[in-house]
Amino acid sequence: MEKCFTLEARGLSVGYGKKEIVKNLEFTVNPGEIITLIGPNGSGKSTILKSLAAQLAPLSGSVMISGRNQKDMNEKEIAKTMSVLLTGKAGAELITCGEIVESGRYPYTGMFGFLNADDRKISENAMKLTGISYLRDTDFTKISDGQRQLVMLARAVCQEPQIMILDEPTSFLDISSRIEIMQLLQTLAYSQGKSILVSTHDIELARRYADTWWMMGKDSFHVGTPEDLISSGTAAALFNRGDVRVF
Repeated sequence: MEKCFTLEARGLSVGYGKKEIVKNLEFTVNPGEIITLIGPNGSGKSTILKSLAAQLAPLSGSVMISGRNQKDMNEKEIAKTMSVLLTGKAGAELITCGEIVESGRYPYTGMFGFLNADDRKISENAMKLTGISYLRDTDFTKISDGQRQLVMLARAVCQEPQIMILDEPTSFLDISSRIEIMQLLQTLAYSQGKSILVSTHDIELARRYADTWWMMGKDSFHVGTPEDLISSGTAAALFNRGDVRVF
């Protein structure tokens, strides 16, 4: 049985240089849970995710993985517990989709990066799960944005993490591709017990698929179920919209 990991913030303050963007955060992300981080541009969503993903040092406080301080873990230890998909269109020259997916095995391969039979089987299963097996030998630069997102998601799955952090994974995609990716994340959370933390601007998508919302404003941080944060008027006030409703 796979070990389950919790992701915690303890007195966490994040920002750039000496500028604090969000301070004194306390939260826990549990196995089998989908959390969406939502808020206007510039509210600090990406900054929080980068700090949780060990790509940006906290200004104060700590990030804990199952009780262990993340700063005491090396890159491969973190990569074996957590996969990260950040904002931006991935670029790769002269590489196939299958090779990108297989690169998710790097935390487990030796110094030369050779894949064994188990690594290749895990890669195959990740491509099947995300429905991209047919793209295995296709040049990554020759596919659509939606297909690229699925390939990168397959790479993250191939990494066999228990915690997945995704920054705007549905940006620039059509509605069917957005739903496809969120349904896949739901499967990973509920069927495989993975902890999923995903940022999005899409309130309706977040309402439909998240267990918990982290809502960020310029000087605020709210945690609750989508239903509670919508019915209380918090969501409408944050986005300056009167049409945010519970369905």
